[in-house]
Amino acid sequence: MLHLRLITPSDKTDDVVRLIEKTVGTAHVAVLPGAARNPAGDLVLCDVAREAGDELLADLQALGIQERGSIAVENIDLSLSKRADKAEAEAPGEGADAVLWEHLADATHEESTLSATYLAFLTLATMIAACGVVLDNAILIVGAMAVGPEFGPLAGICTAMVQRAPRLALRSLVALLVGFAVAMAVTVGFSYFMDAVGLFTEAKLEADRPNTGFIYAPDWFSFVVAVLAGAAGTLSLTSAKSGALVGVAISVTTVPAAANASVALIYGDAHQTWLSTGQLLLNLLGIILAGTLTLLTQKWLWSKQRRTLQRP
Repeated sequence: MLHLRLITPSDKTDDVVRLIEKTVGTAHVAVLPGAARNPAGDLVLCDVAREAGDELLADLQALGIQERGSIAVENIDLSLSKRADKAEAEAPGEGADAVLWEHLADATHEESTLSATYLAFLTLATMIAACGVVLDNAILIVGAMAVGPEFGPLAGICTAMVQRAPRLALRSLVALLVGFAVAMAVTVGFSYFMDAVGLFTEAKLEADRPNTGFIYAPDWFSFVVAVLAGAAGTLSLTSAKSGALVGVAISVTTVPAAANASVALIYGDAHQTWLSTGQLLLNLLGIILAGTLTLLTQKWLWSKQRRTLQRP
């Protein structure tokens, strides 16, 4: 269930209440006239089944509530109510399959913003991965994959393509490209420092690396894994199962590939640099392709399901 907190202009409150009451899957409607002060208006509270949430939010926005008031949505972790159970049973479809497009756009907007924190996480992840490739340490590689925040901008690009949101697409693309450029540039400097103090050596990089050699060996398996991870990551975002994102993060070699290219660059190893870059681009392409197709499929299936259930 979702909890909606609405601040509505007094002249729109009756329309809002009627809309909520006619929406299948709503419960616990409460109206507090004149309770809101900034902006001034009435406070309307209600709960709605997740599978009915996107339609209700779209209708509320059509009334212009967000222009003169506000619409806030929260997840309800526990609701002990027969009326809530009835509302969920009446709502068409399954909550796990429903996509709240406004929530997804808001989440990807935040995760795809080029910020100091985003740059710091991506840079630190790339430097950790650089240590992993030189030491041929798979644990460090996995740790770097988990730290990297690059799935946020990738999800933003997928969402923007499906929702036709050019601003979100541009913001996400800038965050992705600038983020990796900065992370790789800093990692190059870090690698020079580590080489100067004798911790990184060309011999270690060029030695057989059974645990991390796959990072600069792009192949069809790399693309297949990226596609599967992209689909899983997108599903985890739309179904609010964020725990699955950790598994997605350690399934693709975006950050390790960027790290290997950076280290190889300081030693003039063009072969590893180009192959690592190819691995990076292949993984990015696979995730974006899979994420976009997953969202399109979800959108089509959900709309088809709703049309079927709404037939007389």
